[in-house]
Amino acid sequence: MEKKLTSGEFVVLAEMEPPKGVDVSAMLASATKVRGRVDAFVVPEMSNAVMKMSSLGAAMLLQNKGLETVMQLCCRDRNRLALQADLLAAQALGVANVMAVTGEDPTYGDHHRARAVYDIDLIELLEAIQTLQSGRDMAGVELSGAPHFLVGCTVNSGASGGALDMELVELDKKVASGATFFVTPPVFDLESFSGFMKKAANRQAKIIPTVLLLKSVGMARYIDRHLDNVSIPSEVISRIQKAQDKVAECVDIAAELVASLKNMGCSGVLIVPLGWEQKLLDILDGAKM
Repeated sequence: MEKKLTSGEFVVLAEMEPPKGVDVSAMLASATKVRGRVDAFVVPEMSNAVMKMSSLGAAMLLQNKGLETVMQLCCRDRNRLALQADLLAAQALGVANVMAVTGEDPTYGDHHRARAVYDIDLIELLEAIQTLQSGRDMAGVELSGAPHFLVGCTVNSGASGGALDMELVELDKKVASGATFFVTPPVFDLESFSGFMKKAANRQAKIIPTVLLLKSVGMARYIDRHLDNVSIPSEVISRIQKAQDKVAECVDIAAELVASLKNMGCSGVLIVPLGWEQKLLDILDGAKM
């Protein structure tokens, strides 16, 4: 993945959710099915604060199958000791790519009595990764072997007005703190996203938009109304509503978005199937990837 990004090639990422349990057969089968078509699998760290297998554990299971991964690191769940320990373990076990995220508040998830940690914030986590790569830990103690990661983060491409200007300032801070690639919220409105891309141009940042696989008209309407910084054009909702095979239409929409974002000059794309991992191959075929 790092070689492709560095050389300017388009990278295809796919999100692969760890299971809520120890049965990893479905996860491994879905990932193996698209071997060679996906450059790396992004393994979330308990997204939406729902307890699942750790990102490190799931990443290792995929790595052991010869599949490259991007391991998420979340500020919410661990202090600086545990975060550094997991980074060292990940590198020693062969994980080459990490993605720093803040993490949703536990009240969004299924363990409402859990206490968020947030010992360090996102910028501090990025700086901690840089410090480890320099050969020392956050306390300044020399390491016995320094890691090397391709480091990613998030950027809110859906912000507008003054909020977008602030987001670009934060983007520059994240670049200065060692982040190379940036994953956006789900993109459906290509015209609006192209405006963000123009503003983000000439920065040392590899922008990787998210393509979320819709499942129904109701899901599309809910996202358009309730998800901050994500808008779905009315014609997209109308397409799904009028289609005889609504699932196939949702797959077609995702495939068209992947192809369009590649033509727009993005560094790559992250496909998020939300439990429909079996549709990944159809999306890739439709996008001719």
